[in-house]
Amino acid sequence: MTDRLLNGRRVLVTRAAHQSGKLSDGLRALGAIPVEVPVLEIAPPVSFNSLDKALRQIQNYDWILFTSANTVHALGERCAAIGLVTRSEMVKVAAVGAATATAAREAGWNVTLVPESYVAESLVAALSSQIGPGTRILLARAEVARDVIPDAFRAAGATVDVVDAYRNVVPEGAAEKLRAAVACGLDAATFTSSSSVTHLAEAAKAAGLLFPLAGVPAVSIGPVTSHTLRDFGWERAAEADPHDIPSLLVATKQLLAPPGGKLRANN
Repeated sequence: MTDRLLNGRRVLVTRAAHQSGKLSDGLRALGAIPVEVPVLEIAPPVSFNSLDKALRQIQNYDWILFTSANTVHALGERCAAIGLVTRSEMVKVAAVGAATATAAREAGWNVTLVPESYVAESLVAALSSQIGPGTRILLARAEVARDVIPDAFRAAGATVDVVDAYRNVVPEGAAEKLRAAVACGLDAATFTSSSSVTHLAEAAKAAGLLFPLAGVPAVSIGPVTSHTLRDFGWERAAEADPHDIPSLLVATKQLLAPPGGKLRANN
């Protein structure tokens, strides 16, 4: 992206610090000022017992489902910690989203299915023809995630083991950073997951701020995140389609670009 239609616009970036680069860099290329207030931080699960048990019998599963790159990294770190070497032929992998699939392949997993849309419902639809009674599935994910995937496959007769690979927690200092960001003014807020919404609400409460942030339009990465925003009374002003970072940047540009600005959908 080389046009700078968003010159000086301040856009809130709520992604975890280690994941904010692509979005922030894209905003800078548009001339915007990314205001980074990470409201997500990856922490270990309360207990590794269930995850370790699943990893040690990984060859007994027909499928492992990855719904985020964070899960891939968490499993890689845990495999290394317990001395397990993953091999591509161990189990078939379905990954939600290109970034998750890339991370899984780089970690040595055999990615055989990536749904067209980057949401859990799309994974269920894409994999349903290969799931039935006797199918064994491992779903490693963040603590307190939606149950769309396990519920659907269990209804089809599959055995689905759901284990916590990590927790999303609010980083220390998030409330203070958010208070400072709001004080300087924001032209939009971007959200890349439902957790980014709920954690920003938590940070706002700790900062003594009203939520939703008054007068700040929300840009959502997809329908699930938009639904969570709506639950908090914050109707999204724009939504990415497809549900990835490049499209989130396009949606932000279309929302904030001055009237008559030249927009290019494919950058």
